[in-house]
Amino acid sequence: MDVLIYTTPACHFCKEAKAFFDQNGVQYREINVREDAAAMDAMIKKSGQRGVPVIDVDGEIIVGFDRPALVEALDIED
Repeated sequence: MDVLIYTTPACHFCKEAKAFFDQNGVQYREINVREDAAAMDAMIKKSGQRGVPVIDVDGEIIVGFDRPALVEALDIED
């Protein structure tokens, strides 16, 4: 399973999402869109959103720290 999270350093919900991944043993790649303009453009193209986090789970886009959507997409027992 490929999990990618677009973040910024000051984003509280990004930190919550990463903590959720860590607590559930989910491996993920993180891209800081504040430092990577091309990644920001890719994130906006995927999600239609400028806000973070944007999470890509095998091509399924989840905007924000939407715990129920992540539980379902990652097939985690909650």
